[in-house]
Amino acid sequence: MPTTRAQEAAEKHNLRSTKPESKAANGAAKPPSKGKPTSSKKPASTRKPASKKDPTTEQDDNPAQAGEKREAEVDMKEKGTTEEPPVKKAKTAQSNEEEAPTKKHPMENAYQAGTIERGHIYFFYRPKVELEEAHSLDDVQRFYMLLIPRPPQFASGSDISTSQENGDEDQEMNLIEPGADAVPEAEPKGATKKRFRLLVLGKKALPDPEATGSGRHQVFWATITTIGEDLKKLEEGLGARTYETKTRGTRHQGSARLAARGAYAIVNSEARTPSQRETHLGFYISHPSGDQLGEVQETLGIHQASSFVLQVKNPLAPPSGPGQVGLPKGRQADFPEEIMRDVFGKGGQRGRESYGLRFASCERREMLDCEGAELLFIAARSGDEGLEQSLGEGRGQALEEVEKSESKETIDQVMKELAMDGSKVPADPLGGGWA
Repeated sequence: MPTTRAQEAAEKHNLRSTKPESKAANGAAKPPSKGKPTSSKKPASTRKPASKKDPTTEQDDNPAQAGEKREAEVDMKEKGTTEEPPVKKAKTAQSNEEEAPTKKHPMENAYQAGTIERGHIYFFYRPKVELEEAHSLDDVQRFYMLLIPRPPQFASGSDISTSQENGDEDQEMNLIEPGADAVPEAEPKGATKKRFRLLVLGKKALPDPEATGSGRHQVFWATITTIGEDLKKLEEGLGARTYETKTRGTRHQGSARLAARGAYAIVNSEARTPSQRETHLGFYISHPSGDQLGEVQETLGIHQASSFVLQVKNPLAPPSGPGQVGLPKGRQADFPEEIMRDVFGKGGQRGRESYGLRFASCERREMLDCEGAELLFIAARSGDEGLEQSLGEGRGQALEEVEKSESKETIDQVMKELAMDGSKVPADPLGGGWA
């Protein structure tokens, strides 16, 4: 068995102190006193290390560990510190690493693929000042798009709720058809509190996706002017009003007219790289129905089914285009810093400029919940097949089916969805004629 340094030192010391006794054993010295063994006369110094270092006797079976511990103790004495052994320090460092949050890439989880919103869409137009009616596009002063987001229809279906209560998971999965995430829940009638988003369209008509040519004729701007929940206040804003001016005296502004109603979905395409990301807004019109679309809808560019590529302007980017399109600073959107950094790439995260990208796809639905947000719509496709191609995964077909069913509702029922009085906000154009 290997010996430790302490044992070797003790043995050497013992040999020196017991040499006379060895000679006595050979007859040259006196024998030891009677009744006491020779081993009992070992010097005290040989017993002290043994009694003082009892722990070392346990380490003798593993000399490597004993040596390592002794070297560590020597190092600590030389450094004059009372630090814990290295093993405990390593354990503490490991626990700190587990508690520390993992640093994520700035673009991680920024893009929400699939349907990010669905609901019902309404189009209004307002005649010019001092005109009680509009009979052409020249008579139109404002063109509005109203979006009322809704949860998906399958999330509130009674059949699904029953299957969940019965624990029938397979039945629940079978009830969710392809494209169902784009179908909105039915609008309650008469409810005055609903989340809504009102947009003012820069052009007084939607661009025609099937028109020949490209460029500015296929692009239009929209600004989110109002976000609220009180439909009665919305009715007041869209209703008629009278106001005073310094130069022309009393002026009268006619009320807005409801020109179309349908369902919409906003879908982010699947993308492997940021450059492939694309947001589509598609809608299918239920009122007027396909055979009742008239001159009003044709003039305003409202097809029964259409889709547009949707982009959001970076409020830090300078005005663009020949007309230097852009809102003044006091009216621009104030997006959270997280969106400015992770979506637009502020601070050099994306793009070449310090403010990041000039435009970005609607990577998060929250980007649409900010008044003053400037949106760019690019005409994509029209018709049933075009809508399905843009939204994908059966979403266009699902919207078509539900809106054909809802087209059976009367105009009075549509006005109850908005909690509006038909005498204050006329819905005559749903019949196809100007009003």
